[in-house]
Parts: sequence; C-alpha cells; structure tokens
Amino acid sequence: MIEKKKKQQKQEHEQAEGKNNIFQVAKLSGVSIATVSRVMSGKVYVSSELTSRVKKAALTLGYCPNRSASNLRKRVSKTIGVIISDIENPFFTSVIRGIETILYDAGYSLLFCNSDEDPKREKTHLSILRAEDVAGIILTPTKNNNEFCKSLVESGIQLVAIDRSPGMDYMDGVTVKNKKGAFEATSHLAQLGYQRIGIICGPKQTSTSVERLEGFKEALLHHNLVLDQKLIIYSDFRQMGGYKAMQTLLDLEFPPIAVMVSNNLMTLGALQAIHERNLKIPDQIAIVGFDDMPWATSLQPSLTAVAQPAFDIGTTAAQLLLERLKDPTRSYRQVVLDTKLMVRTSSGSKMNLLIKPVNET
Repeated sequence: MIEKKKKQQKQEHEQAEGKNNIFQVAKLSGVSIATVSRVMSGKVYVSSELTSRVKKAALTLGYCPNRSASNLRKRVSKTIGVIISDIENPFFTSVIRGIETILYDAGYSLLFCNSDEDPKREKTHLSILRAEDVAGIILTPTKNNNEFCKSLVESGIQLVAIDRSPGMDYMDGVTVKNKKGAFEATSHLAQLGYQRIGIICGPKQTSTSVERLEGFKEALLHHNLVLDQKLIIYSDFRQMGGYKAMQTLLDLEFPPIAVMVSNNLMTLGALQAIHERNLKIPDQIAIVGFDDMPWATSLQPSLTAVAQPAFDIGTTAAQLLLERLKDPTRSYRQVVLDTKLMVRTSSGSKMNLLIKPVNET
C-alpha cells in the first residue's frame, strides 16, 4: 500500500514537472513515442485513428509539448515580438489581429509590447525581446533607436516596420499612402467650398504626421487656397491631444470652418471640444478624420474619414517577416497600401456654407 502510494506520488510529481509525459502518452494511447511526437508536431501525416488516440491520451494526462526545449534542440525560435506605439488605439487592434492570423497558422507565438511613443521604453522592449531569443520583431518605430535596431538585425533577429516608414535600409516595412489620403480628404473639403481649412497633426518627427501634412498642403495649393500656419496644430495622436488642439483652433480670432484630424483618437478629442461649445457639425464646422473606425457610422453626424487597411497591414507585415526568415538574403521591401475616403455627413455639403460659421456675425 505504501509502495503504491509512493509510485502514485512520483507519477503526479513527474506530470507536474512535465517529465516523461510523452512516454505516458505513448503508453496510454498504445503507440510509439515517435508517433506521439509526429502527432503533436502536426508536420507529418498520421492516420486520423492514431491521431485521435494520441490527442485523447494527451488531453487526459494534461500533456503539452515543451516548445522551448523543442526550439532549443532545433536551434530555431518560434516566437515573434510585436511592439506597437499605443495599445489603446483600436487601429492597432486590427493590425495585431492581422499579424496573429498569419503567424498563428505558421506555428508562431507572439509577445506583445507597448512602447507608448517612448523611445526609451521601445529600446527596453527590444532588449527584452532579444533576450527572449525571438525569431523576429514587428514594430512601429519611434525613429530614435536606429542603431540598436541595426544591431538586432546583425545578430540575426529580423525586423519589419509597420504604419511608419522605417527610414532604414535593413528592414522591410508596411505603410499606407498617407499623403494621398490626406490630399483626398482636404480636396473633398475644398471642393465643397470650404476655404479656411485647418489640420490637427501628430508628432512632428513621425513619418505618418509628416506625410499627411504634405498631402494637406498640396491639396490647398491645388485648389488655390491660402495656407495659414495658425491653422496647423501639432499634437500627440492621443484623444486629449486632439481635444486641446481643437480648442486652440476654435479660440482663434478667425477659426477654421473645416478641419482634418490626422488620426482616430485625436478625432474623438476634437469632436468632444466641438460638442462642448455647442457647435453644430457640419453646419458651423466640418470635420474629416484619418482612420475609419467601426463606430464612425454610429456618430451623429456620421464621420467622414480616410480608411486604412489596418488588418491588411498586419497580414502583409507577417508575410514579409516569414519570407525574411525563410530567405534572410532577399532584397528588402517597402509595401505601401492604398487608402480610401469614406464620405459621410460630418464633412457637410455646399448647402452648409449658407450657414454662418462660429465667430462670424
């Protein structure tokens, strides 16, 4: 009785420690250890009857293959790091979903990090991911860690930049036609007859902010409209930043009658500032956002916005990384996806110009 109890305790201990579980699965399912290994890897054909027996036994025993040990034996990492700039932004939620869809099917696990637009935090996360021996990293670069990123590539960790142009010739990248999107949004407002058009930009150093401002300026020039520097406000891609920027615009002696906002969260903040002043959209001020979100059609009025293919950004980045891992010597690629202007109510119509804007008597 004592010996039986000791044997049971030993088995429980071994199971808890993950020892010899593959032997236990093989014994319980009545197959060889090699067959269990083939079933659990999923890379070699095994009959459905044997696969079912092995998986049933593994489930009964609570067996889970030690992927780290397997990777160590193969000297191949099956983990990918993802660093995004703002975990609260729903745009990146869709991007991450695209990344995960591709990499999960390829057998990779993901480690997520949030840089919070902080270069120091980004570098810390990069260091941690290197210590975790990830196979590659997909990131929204802050532009301040170029040399460190280069050292990662030289050590064998492949990188792919998303959303922002990396400005580096040693990593792949996926962006959108920011300039085109901003040009079309601003042209839309100009074609409706708005002449005093403002813009709320993101941080000056980010490529997305720079490119969208360029598109805005080119549209004004194209439509022979005056560029008033007072109507260009820089912010931080956050909701509160958009709120404060819109307040600044509305406090001007001659505020804009239409505004383009350079991302989704700042658009929410801008809308808050407009509503607090009891201004009617688009009768007294028109607004166009950059980033089309699911809730855009639920707003009153519905939001005109530049749509980005966020999910496709994620899938494309993941595919580029897999290609790079398969062939590290291939030429680096910069994929630029298209945007689409979704015209709704918030940008108004020519009839809105018959109504006097705020501050005009």
